[in-house]
Amino acid sequence: MLDGHDRGVAQDPGASDVTLIRGSGQRLLVVDDDPGMAELLATTLRLAGYDTSVTPSGAEALRLCGQEPPDLLVLDLTLPDVDGLSICRTLGEHGGTVPILVVTARDAVEDKIAGLALGADDYLVKPFSVPEVLARVHALLRRARTVAEPPAEPPATLRYADLALDEHRRQARRGERRIPLTPTEYKLLEYLLTHPERVLSKDQIMDHVWEYRFRDQVVEKLVSRLRGKIDPAGPRDGSALIHTVRGFGYRLGGRVR
Repeated sequence: MLDGHDRGVAQDPGASDVTLIRGSGQRLLVVDDDPGMAELLATTLRLAGYDTSVTPSGAEALRLCGQEPPDLLVLDLTLPDVDGLSICRTLGEHGGTVPILVVTARDAVEDKIAGLALGADDYLVKPFSVPEVLARVHALLRRARTVAEPPAEPPATLRYADLALDEHRRQARRGERRIPLTPTEYKLLEYLLTHPERVLSKDQIMDHVWEYRFRDQVVEKLVSRLRGKIDPAGPRDGSALIHTVRGFGYRLGGRVR
């Protein structure tokens, strides 16, 4: 049996009194070039009910995500070929919607901001506890399922100006242009559209999108990423919809002062 303390895990699956959150066969891909860590993560996730595959190669991870995307990507940042940040960037640029949980030893604030800014949906630093990693996996899969599955009673499409979010099809459009969104971007846009012309603080956005707190820069990067998709012409263009209200937060629509 692997020693979790030697492999960057604070406790193994049998070492906690906490009721572990279980999966139901969702397909996960672990990308980590440390054989011990990859085996430990994969074993933990399989015991929790997930169909888990492993690769040590960033290039192979990109190929698999393009060929048959998993339900969730568990990604280390330090890889021998294509690094984790490049994977986040590439998947985002190609309209990828696979949720990404970064699990890495890189604990610098700059790395966390970069990972979340480039498309990762959550960031967990080694060593981690088994209940925590399973809770993060569960939360991301639940968020992705909410985005992917239409509600039983389809609500009216959320609209503001020429921006529309069809909650039945889980699709966003700006005019005739379809906008691919990650689950995290979708959740932010939905929040903005349900509160049009209202200033939303960074704390409010963090509580709604992640349900726990990161540094303010993470919200800034997420808003910037969404703005790049919604307002590609930039903030000076008269059609821009997402505005920064300095010192307070962000607003969808309304007059620019």
